[in-house]
Amino acid sequence: KAYAESYVAGQFGATFPQSLSNGKVTQDGFGGLGLSDQPLQRSAMLGLKFGHYFSKARWLGIETGFSYTTPHLKQGSITFSGPGGSTPSPILSGLHHRVFTLDTDVIFRYPGYRLQPYFGIGPSILMARLRGSDGATGQSGTALGFNAEGGVQYYLTRQWTLFGEAKYTRARMNYSSAHSDENADPFAFRATYSVLALSVGIGYHF
Repeated sequence: KAYAESYVAGQFGATFPQSLSNGKVTQDGFGGLGLSDQPLQRSAMLGLKFGHYFSKARWLGIETGFSYTTPHLKQGSITFSGPGGSTPSPILSGLHHRVFTLDTDVIFRYPGYRLQPYFGIGPSILMARLRGSDGATGQSGTALGFNAEGGVQYYLTRQWTLFGEAKYTRARMNYSSAHSDENADPFAFRATYSVLALSVGIGYHF
């Protein structure tokens, strides 16, 4: 007999980000200097997700997930480039970077008895924050992105599952100084953020 199925799940794992790339810098809304790619560190990841599979199409579902990770910038230098050439800046160190991601995906699964492969695709909303190690300077970033995921889950019982998952997320982030932060950096920049997350988790189905 066909029946609807909902679930809640928690997961943890690691993120493997690519460098912040294709950066463009503006100041007070003007300019367009290029920004050198900034490598990001690998990071732990925590997530929570909710989903529902439909009774008339048990292979089709919808899922909303939330995740948190801290891919801090690696120590290195930064270079600005424009019509007048390139200008290196002092070495950067201790820049903290945290990213919250909210996504909603359409999920397709093979509705097997215990083992169920699945994949999904959908939009993401990313909220990021860059701060110096002293907390005195900071920039916030938001973006609408895209993500794709794939994994496999195994039913331990009718209600409980274990799963492993890989998810790729990509977005064009817009970082700008917070107006309430008098010590914030005076420029804003855009950069491409992309990351692969590998995780395992446990879910409860009802």
